[in-house]
Amino acid sequence: MLVFFTAGESHGRGVFAFLDGVPAGLKVDRDMINNDLRRRQGGYGRGGRMSIEKDRVDVLSGLRGGTTLGSPILLAVWNKDFDNWKEYMDPWDTWEGMERYIPRPGHADLAGAARFRHLDLRNVLERSSARDTAARVAAAGLLRSMLKALGIEVYSWVTRIGGVEFRGDFSRPLRDKSSVYCPDAKVTRAMEKEVDRAKKDGDTIGGEFRVKAEGVPAGIGSYTQWSQRLDALLAEYLMSIPGIKAVQIGKGIECALIPGSKLHDVIVPGKPKKRMTNNAGGLEGGVTNGEAIEVTCTMKPIPTLKKGLVSVDMRDGKEVKAEYERSDYCAVPAASVVGEAMVILAICQALLCSFPLPNMDLLLDAFGKHRKYWEDL
Repeated sequence: MLVFFTAGESHGRGVFAFLDGVPAGLKVDRDMINNDLRRRQGGYGRGGRMSIEKDRVDVLSGLRGGTTLGSPILLAVWNKDFDNWKEYMDPWDTWEGMERYIPRPGHADLAGAARFRHLDLRNVLERSSARDTAARVAAAGLLRSMLKALGIEVYSWVTRIGGVEFRGDFSRPLRDKSSVYCPDAKVTRAMEKEVDRAKKDGDTIGGEFRVKAEGVPAGIGSYTQWSQRLDALLAEYLMSIPGIKAVQIGKGIECALIPGSKLHDVIVPGKPKKRMTNNAGGLEGGVTNGEAIEVTCTMKPIPTLKKGLVSVDMRDGKEVKAEYERSDYCAVPAASVVGEAMVILAICQALLCSFPLPNMDLLLDAFGKHRKYWEDL
């Protein structure tokens, strides 16, 4: 079973990912991890922090010679901005000057203060920051090597920013040329204008992205326990991304509008058995059905606004405007990369639950036999 945790603060020394249960003998592609980290930092509408950080993975344990050992893996993405925050983020001494006492509506500030009884909201926002997603992307970047060895590919693209929507087909070259990770040049320009309008108004804007996983055979996940359903796992992992307010699998909310006779995916005879459509998004009963896994995520606008919303001062309860903490105007493109990461982590969790093997050769053999069984069914 895969164990995955992250640690670290936004302006601390770095953010960290801990993985245990990764089979030994996996050859890891470092460039693939760093490319994912680079993509997470990109996207039209990003803020000033991205001009400071140049994220790269640092492996602190679990690899030797670029190959996993089967022991716990600890990854670090160091924060260059820590140099500017050493005094304020010192683990032993307390320095004044960067405290925050005014909770920002839409952030974890007030809720986190209630949970952990903090007065200085700096203690909440440092950990609740989306900077943590760099650790998630690093961990998934490592596991991407495992999925590649198994013939599984996960990718994403942006389908909406504000009122501008893209409904066309995916193209990796066009997506990679796009400033907003949308595979359409005309729609990209329209999305940029949406971001520009929000920036001009001192506002922020949200949107949607889609993640697709191809090459996953039928039979991954389980209906025997609610906690083993892959659709439930995907929803949990994706909803954990800061700012995500809805996760849809396949047709999602459109399922309420389509009669069952037209919604459910007809099975076509053959080996392997195919579907005429993929409205279920590759999952039935919490188990993969052989079609591509497809999910759509909706992201709210970043809640840090230059024109702060009405809030209160935690020290005296008086009404004040929320303070501005350096942030993005639109983070939907970056969130799409994080979405890829969380889908990778969820699929790997399900795979290693189905095939709990300590070595890549054993995993490849068992997974290959399962794929052949599916193809011959």
